[in-house]
Amino acid sequence: MVFHTLAAFAGVERVASTLVVLAPNDAVGAGLLEAWCADHPRFAFSACGGATRARTVTQGLEHLLRTEAHAEDWVMVHDAARCLIQPESINTLIDACLSDPVGGLLALPLPDTLKHGRADRVAATLRRQDKWLAQTPQMFRIGKLLDALHHSPDEVTDDAMAIEAMGESPLLVRGSTQNFKVTYPEDLAFAETILRGRTCSVPPPASPSPLTSP
Repeated sequence: MVFHTLAAFAGVERVASTLVVLAPNDAVGAGLLEAWCADHPRFAFSACGGATRARTVTQGLEHLLRTEAHAEDWVMVHDAARCLIQPESINTLIDACLSDPVGGLLALPLPDTLKHGRADRVAATLRRQDKWLAQTPQMFRIGKLLDALHHSPDEVTDDAMAIEAMGESPLLVRGSTQNFKVTYPEDLAFAETILRGRTCSVPPPASPSPLTSP
């Protein structure tokens, strides 16, 4: 999953560099990424991940500022679980956000009827006309996002949520239905079917299956 994600970002020339944030002591992941980064100089990895998503992003941004980036630079944060992201969607997000004062995220208008549940029973039906399903990447200035994360609890579930808590309104940029998050076992099978249908899929180095790498 990770390497299909990296292949998509490798296809976007405007991305100056990509940092993969690993969990500490992830020797297997580091070994696989070392081979990838040797062939792709715009890619690097660091085992600076935290106990939560928010801490992982925070520590990844801090690593960027220590090594090569500046606070005013744009950054896109992406979840490797969304391994079906394509260069076209990344470029769409960049085009939309570059001139925006806040930044934004890929998202999809909610297509289904939304129910509020209580004890496995429907408690209410909610309006879906103004509801969106958040995706990644999400694109903001490094300094602004880092400041937002520093002032947010670790329970924030995406970067836009931290920006919203600062009183900002991120831009919603229409994404793709294929850019879903692999969460359940059936998602993995569905993702594999889609990947097998793409002629541009790039397998991970020295890995027997594109969907079994950490």
